[in-house]
Amino acid sequence: MPGNLTLDQLKDLVDAGTIDTVLVAGVDMWGRLVGKRFHAAFFVDGGWKETHCCDYLLTVDQDMNTVQGYKSSSWVTGYGDYVMKPDMATLRRIPWLEGTALVLSDLLDHHTHQEVPHSPRAILKAQVARARALGFNPMMATELEFYLFENSYENLRDGGLKALHPVSAYNEDYHIFQTTKEEGVMRAIRNGLYGAGIPVENSKGEADAGQEEVNYKYSDALDTADNHSILKNGVKEIAWSKGKSVTFMAKYDTKKAGSSSHIHQSLWSLDGQASFADPGAEHGMSEVMRHYLAGQLHHARDITAFLAPYVNSYKRFCVGLFAPTKAVWSSDNRTAGFRVCGEHTKAVRVECRIPGSDVNPYLACAALLAAGLDGIEQKMPLEPELSGDMYAAKGIREIPKTLREAAVLMNGSAMLRKAFGDDVVDHYHHAAQWEIAETDRVVTDFELQRGFERA
Repeated sequence: MPGNLTLDQLKDLVDAGTIDTVLVAGVDMWGRLVGKRFHAAFFVDGGWKETHCCDYLLTVDQDMNTVQGYKSSSWVTGYGDYVMKPDMATLRRIPWLEGTALVLSDLLDHHTHQEVPHSPRAILKAQVARARALGFNPMMATELEFYLFENSYENLRDGGLKALHPVSAYNEDYHIFQTTKEEGVMRAIRNGLYGAGIPVENSKGEADAGQEEVNYKYSDALDTADNHSILKNGVKEIAWSKGKSVTFMAKYDTKKAGSSSHIHQSLWSLDGQASFADPGAEHGMSEVMRHYLAGQLHHARDITAFLAPYVNSYKRFCVGLFAPTKAVWSSDNRTAGFRVCGEHTKAVRVECRIPGSDVNPYLACAALLAAGLDGIEQKMPLEPELSGDMYAAKGIREIPKTLREAAVLMNGSAMLRKAFGDDVVDHYHHAAQWEIAETDRVVTDFELQRGFERA
């Protein structure tokens, strides 16, 4: 379910004075919305055709530092422009912002008007096109977890990070009474997102104090990634408007459960048949599904840097807190990195449990698609299912333990270089190296507390 407004409908709302602002947003390397606020009258009068942004938006880090060393954009290239081309199919109202609509944009080369190959939306669109050329329509869903705090962002900015107060005092997994106390925020999130065209199914308490989950209906891969990015931005804005804050960090506290973004995936034929389903086969899994899963397992370590993009992401992979440590498959087993769900139904699917809630959905979905499609193209045989406690199992494929390890694997992946192109892989490898270098150079509170007197 993409956007819920047409241009003509928007014009009517502008004429009526209902909408006065249009957010034109692209997606940066970290999955964040970046762009401009247009006066709606200008937008409907022609501003919807295109606008421009600095090409540094696909090279800056989370702090908007102008990171050097990228081929695409630097002081050497002069930091020119990209074209922001609104995808009018994504036009929608944003109910939690007064008088506001939003449209997502593709980023185009200023001179050729071709999509910028390392822009997240373009990377995913290329893999969707590859799937469709093979006769498949990739369908996906992401589950998003986050922590909700009583603190406002302003309070945290002014030094309150050492006194974070989750909205709950205890584990609230599926807990109705505790989540009733949080309805002032969570109801606004569900209704706001639904009003923005995101088909929200439910919210629930998750596996620690103050941890929440929002689920929305599966859709085609690009629409799912679009919804994911809008959802994250919307959750932050709605929480902020209520004087609260949220974090989508994969692991905000050593002692707390991490926040995940499990990705459910299936392929359907172009005429709407479930390509993963075979009622007569083991687990109801077709040969196509078996090859697809085999490809993801074979390339799991190579694609992890796209599923876990930060140094912090790897602190979520710990024993006993429902984040996986092994890149193996099992049916309906939450200790495995890949879980087969919906056995013997047309909804049979692969759930990748590796990504955290800090993930860029476009990059993660594209990497998973690339690996799975390679499995189909190479007709890879599926390795045996494993069962039991994967945390305790020895001698099986492990998820990389650090971004440093994952970045090396990504950089050396022939599959990713063939699927994404050398320039794209080089671009994101450079981003990972910067993230590692920045983390390496910073003195942490842990180091100070541990070594101040003892060193």
